Parts: sequence; structure tokens; C-alpha cells
Amino acid sequence: MLSAANRLRRPEDFRFAFRSGLRSANRYVVVHVVKGEPQAGPRVGFTVSKKVGNAVVRNKVRRRLRHIMRDHLDIGAELVVVRALPAAAEASYEELTRAVVVQLERAGVTRG
Repeated sequence: MLSAANRLRRPEDFRFAFRSGLRSANRYVVVHVVKGEPQAGPRVGFTVSKKVGNAVVRNKVRRRLRHIMRDHLDIGAELVVVRALPAAAEASYEELTRAVVVQLERAGVTRG
């Protein structure tokens, strides 16, 4: 689970990331990134719509995405919103991990 300091919750923050952030996408996810140097690490939010599947499938995808981002918090971004696309429901954990990491690299916020 992400710590409270790393969670994105306010609708205004989601809107800001969607409107002014860099966007990078593939068939599984769309990653919206607002670059910056946060004090306590990036704040991360997730969007998984009903197009992905029923509640069980959506929650499975959301849990996987949360775990992936928890392992990749050392990035140069202030806000990150990961939006799951319908294909994410059929993706394995490894495929989702690769998809998210590649999109973070394309957005230019990974370190190392």
C-alpha cells in the first residue's frame, strides 16, 4: 500500500495532472505526469473505469498498479496518474509492470 503522503486523492489534483501533465500511453495504461521535485516523494493516483471490467477485475488491476508504483516511487515527478485501459484486465503482472515503467521512462521521470 502507498503511504498517505504518496496518495493522490483530491479531484483538483487529478484534473491538474490530466490537463497540464505530460501524457504517455500504450495499450494497457495511460500515464499522466507533472514533473517537479516533491518533498515526500511523488503523489500517485489511479483511474480504472468500468470499461476495464466488473468491480472484481477493476480492483485487481488497481491493486497491481498500486504495487507497481510503490516499487517505482524514486522518480522525478510531483504528480502521477495511472489510467488503466480495458486491455489491462487481461495483462499479466509482468506486462503491466513493463507497460508502466516504459511510460514513465518515455515521460522522462525515471532515475537511474
